[in-house]
Amino acid sequence: MQYFEDIVPGTKQAFGAYPVTREEVMAFAKAYDPQPFHLSDEAAATTHFGRLSASGWHTCAMTMAMLVANLEANEQAGLGSPGIEDLQWLKPVYPGDTLRCETEILDKRASSSRGDDRRHGDRHRDGRDRGSRWACRHRERRSFRADRG
Repeated sequence: MQYFEDIVPGTKQAFGAYPVTREEVMAFAKAYDPQPFHLSDEAAATTHFGRLSASGWHTCAMTMAMLVANLEANEQAGLGSPGIEDLQWLKPVYPGDTLRCETEILDKRASSSRGDDRRHGDRHRDGRDRGSRWACRHRERRSFRADRG
């Protein structure tokens, strides 16, 4: 199990592979972000997207799925996040793209009962370019080992 004491600022990690499907893009848009360029090829063709594109909020949900899978695979003692400090959607996401994540731990601080770290992350499209960037705080359980600093 990875606890707060095990986290090292500067650590970088790359993970995930989320295939974006047309069906999922349209289903999410229909339920949560029904703007025409997320629902129709014809409507999207008349915008700067040029074709059907995923909602930015959908890309956040896909990214979250990859983040949670990574937390579970690496047995981290996470306690969630108090929120996003910054979020930028830099490039559109299209059906047929495969998304991947990269994160870096920027700093960390301890309290009496838990630890917080600040990290930023990038979501890439098929390894080509950065599609989004975010910064957030993440909370972890402390191990309370005798050797903690």
